[in-house]
Amino acid sequence: MTTFRRISRSEERVPFPIPGLAADILHMRVKEGSKIRNLLRFATARMQGKEEDGSVPAVRQVVFTGLGRGITKTITCVEILKRKVEGLHQVSKLCYMTVNEVWESPQQEVAGITVERTVPAICILLSKDPLDPQELGYQPPQTFSVPTEEEERRGELLRTAGSPSSLLTAKRLCLDDWTGRPPKT
Repeated sequence: MTTFRRISRSEERVPFPIPGLAADILHMRVKEGSKIRNLLRFATARMQGKEEDGSVPAVRQVVFTGLGRGITKTITCVEILKRKVEGLHQVSKLCYMTVNEVWESPQQEVAGITVERTVPAICILLSKDPLDPQELGYQPPQTFSVPTEEEERRGELLRTAGSPSSLLTAKRLCLDDWTGRPPKT
C-alpha cells in the first residue's frame, strides 16, 4: 500500500443506536483531526442558548459520535461538557460502522483498490431531560461536591511541595491517617 494513495473515503450511514431521539437534536461528529475547543465552544453555546445573534433557542439534547481514532476525543468532549453544563443525563452506545476507501496507484498499469473496513464507533447522548435509567449505558448526572476542610488542607500541601518542611508535614499526615490519630497542626 506504500505506492497507493487514498482518493476517497465514505462511511455507511446507519441510524443512531439510541432509540427515541428528538427531532431537534444537535449532532456533533467528532473526527480525529477535530479541535476539542471548537467542538465544545459550539456545543456549550447551543446547550446554554448563547448564540451570537440570539436567534437559536437552547437545545435539550446533544449526541456526540466518533469512530476509529476519534473515539477518545469524543469521550473527552463529553466529559468536559458534562462539567461545563451541570445536570446532564448520559447514554453511551458502542457499535461498528463500515468505511469504504478507494485507493489508486500512481502507476497506470496497476488497478485501483477498494477497501471495506469495519471500525468501532461510539455514540453518546447528553440530555437535560431525564432518560430511562434502565437503558444500557445510562449514567445519571454527576454531583460535584464541595471539598471538605481535610481535602483542602491536603491540597494545600500539594501546592506547597517545594518547601523543605512540607515533606515532613505530608509524612506526618499520612502516618496520622494510618494510625487513626488526629493530625498535628
